[in-house]
Amino acid sequence: MAVRRGHIRYLKVCEVENQGNDRDSHKSGSSVKQEEYDMPNGYEDHMGDEPSDAKTNLIINYLPQNMSQEELRSLFSSIGEVESAKLIRDKMGGHSLGYGFVNYVNPNDAERAINTLNGLRLQSKTIKVSYARPSSDSIKDANLYISGLPKTMTQKDVEDMFTQYGHIINSRILVDQASGLSRGVAFIRFDKRSEAEEAIKDLNGSKPAGASEPITVKFAASPNQTKNSQLISQLYPTQSRRFGGPVHHQAQRFRFSPMSVDHMSGASGMNVSGSSSSGWCIFIYNLGQDVDEGILWQMFGPFGAVTNVKVIRDFNTNKCKGFGFVTMTNYEEAAMAIASLNGYRMGDRVLQVSFKTSKSHK
Repeated sequence: MAVRRGHIRYLKVCEVENQGNDRDSHKSGSSVKQEEYDMPNGYEDHMGDEPSDAKTNLIINYLPQNMSQEELRSLFSSIGEVESAKLIRDKMGGHSLGYGFVNYVNPNDAERAINTLNGLRLQSKTIKVSYARPSSDSIKDANLYISGLPKTMTQKDVEDMFTQYGHIINSRILVDQASGLSRGVAFIRFDKRSEAEEAIKDLNGSKPAGASEPITVKFAASPNQTKNSQLISQLYPTQSRRFGGPVHHQAQRFRFSPMSVDHMSGASGMNVSGSSSSGWCIFIYNLGQDVDEGILWQMFGPFGAVTNVKVIRDFNTNKCKGFGFVTMTNYEEAAMAIASLNGYRMGDRVLQVSFKTSKSHK
């Protein structure tokens, strides 16, 4: 099929790789630095904002991280007239989440774009082009959180394990920003919630090849879900801790801010500790002035149930003083959140995340 000149120019800029190259190859630099927020970043909200005509509106997955919105528009304009193009970016960090939407004027052009561009190799990515469906209850909350995966498992390996349960919209493996190695945690978003439920039923507690322990497969928590958990814990404080058994402080296993929490806890007006009747309290340091509770809900919600979020504010300006607290009900989920978010770059700041501790715990 003939391709317009504008398409050829774009392919040269993006260094399209040979179809025979290994799909899972990674170059040093931007391709190694995976964002820690992909799936749980308002996918349904973006779908709700998109035009409702499913015959002209496309979703494009697995875009190169350094691809701009204008390049996205340029690529798809080579097929036909584009009404709108949107590259979806992280709400906090501003980086690309690796997917976007393109809406054509003519439905025939949308169909041709799928036939022409689906499976195209751009840098180390193979893009997926398909129709984007309007938001509905059947496709909401179809995002899974998987932990305990072998660290040798690639994104393709994870997809191969889950694809038998339905159509995968997007997937992501969390990696250590310093080393580029997998953290053993992934997100998988299915086309339908029913497909995600089947995957949970079959794979939660299973042991894939190379795994030393059973994996955990569950729905990724959303900010709304975790806000409901907070309300329940306020109304029914004796039932807010969902898991039994003794609580042990493990704060010494993780890096902690040089700023002592002992000196700040009084100013915060919060009675927090590494563990409490409501769960495990996490301390977040080096937050920007404009950070609010909603951002912390969004950051920690994907890792498990959050019962409380508190941003410490300046009395005069009502701006964040640079730190806050998040309480999670389960130790393993809290530890995973710390392992994933400690050292996370938010704008020009590097966060320090650890269990809340005190001198009496040392």
